[in-house]
Amino acid sequence: MRTPHILLAVAVAAIWGLNFVAIKVGLRDFPPILFSSLRFALAALPLLILGMRGGPPVPWRFIVGIGVTLGVVKFPLLFFGMDVGMPAGLASLVLQSQAFFTAIFAAFVLGDRPGPKQVLGMIVAFAGVGVIASEMPAGDSLLGLALCVAAAAAWGVSNIIMKRAKAPDLFGMMMWVSLIPPIPLLVLSFLVEGPDRIAHAFASLSWLGVGALLYIAAGATLFGFAAWGFLMRHYPASLVAPFSLLVPIFGMSSSALLLGETFSTLKLLGGLLVFSGLALSVLKLPTLSRARA
Repeated sequence: MRTPHILLAVAVAAIWGLNFVAIKVGLRDFPPILFSSLRFALAALPLLILGMRGGPPVPWRFIVGIGVTLGVVKFPLLFFGMDVGMPAGLASLVLQSQAFFTAIFAAFVLGDRPGPKQVLGMIVAFAGVGVIASEMPAGDSLLGLALCVAAAAAWGVSNIIMKRAKAPDLFGMMMWVSLIPPIPLLVLSFLVEGPDRIAHAFASLSWLGVGALLYIAAGATLFGFAAWGFLMRHYPASLVAPFSLLVPIFGMSSSALLLGETFSTLKLLGGLLVFSGLALSVLKLPTLSRARA
């Protein structure tokens, strides 16, 4: 990869890692379902302003499928999990288990059987999640972990739909996908969170809350997916995908620096196991002939 593109990949990972800090900050102002609705409404705004000429880059069934699994299911689960006590740094790590859920679903739906290395990576990573769970106090924190794992599973389903969609323009597709979640989530917010809590969120809105919302919509969603899509179009996925391993590193370090989150020895051990499982599944090991060369 060219040096500017390596820097771009690292920048995207940093933006996605810091995204978890922004979510935690935004949840101080917004209830989780409303926050999810506003995030996608802002992400879809450029499409509404510029017009929707030509239609989506993939059939509508894919747009709706991704919009529901990614927008209506995955992000509310993640936001709920973080709202009830899941630390931002651990959320950034646990959510990466989507790679394993994607592999499991792909095996059943697409017939893509994971190899021994991927299976071992899954076992190691989920053992790490178990170690983290053993450190979580019963109640909201443990519920937050369960919701983050469920969010990763929903992300895995959306990845399968994305793979079948074969979108030529990931950025354009994400703007069309962002049209789907806002209204269902807004209705759900009224039913679950109630009009009083929604009104209070807007009445007591802070600049930090606005900044977090703009960062998540413009930075993590629009710029992040546009840059990632650019890299995926110009380089093999096997070369680009490993940069996603930097996301939890940026997520955990930024949450420690900016939010003051601390990690016990057991949580760090669990995090190391999850990261090792991810690395084992994503990174290509050199062959014996290459190693000798």
